[in-house]
Amino acid sequence: MIDLYFWPTPNCYKISILLEELDVPYTFRPIHIGKGEQYTPEYEAINPNGKVPALTDHDGPDGKSITIFESGAIMIYLAEKAGKFIPQPTAPRMAVLEWLMFQMGSVGPMLGQAHHFRKYAKTKIPYAVDRYTQEATRIYNVLDKRLGITPFLAGEYSIADMAVYPWLRPYRWQGQELSEFSNLQRWYSAMRERPAVQRGVAVMGEQLKQNRDKPTGEAWDILFGSRQSYDEKQNKPLADKG
Repeated sequence: MIDLYFWPTPNCYKISILLEELDVPYTFRPIHIGKGEQYTPEYEAINPNGKVPALTDHDGPDGKSITIFESGAIMIYLAEKAGKFIPQPTAPRMAVLEWLMFQMGSVGPMLGQAHHFRKYAKTKIPYAVDRYTQEATRIYNVLDKRLGITPFLAGEYSIADMAVYPWLRPYRWQGQELSEFSNLQRWYSAMRERPAVQRGVAVMGEQLKQNRDKPTGEAWDILFGSRQSYDEKQNKPLADKG
């Protein structure tokens, strides 16, 4: 059995989509990031970086339990264990890993910054909005150009596609319109129509509806401000005193 430590975020959806594509039974363990549950000592024993997702496979190597953090590492582990969505021959395997790393190093971080400065920042900073919106446009163009050559990012459908798709779902938050990227729009529609993708992004859907508003007050401080650590004595998130 697999435990997926989860909150409805793009990086978590990457894993739920993959698990659904693999048809692997799993139990999701909610980690409410707006309440700081990712910073508890219990969770940091699972993920020392205090982020979601993380995963525990109770039937890991040699039948022993294994816990993994970082969404890209989790995806590689699951795909390799199942022998699906990551090929073994070197050239196609490297193509999958290239585009997975592109998601980890560019798509996620840069689009995340576009999200933040366009939607969540308490103060509008025109330079930051312009900087990350332009970078989002550049990334969309990279993806669009690639998808004009091949139907999926690495040729065949793979974990690279599953990694990128959740980050593009809030494309308007990033100042983008899919209609301006015809190849990307075709790929996006194909991804959205996959039943496993639909199931993967439906996990905790009700909780997502309840948390659509911008985080404010304590929740904002926990997610983006000075309270991104944990006070074991007080059993609550702790303001940064540095």
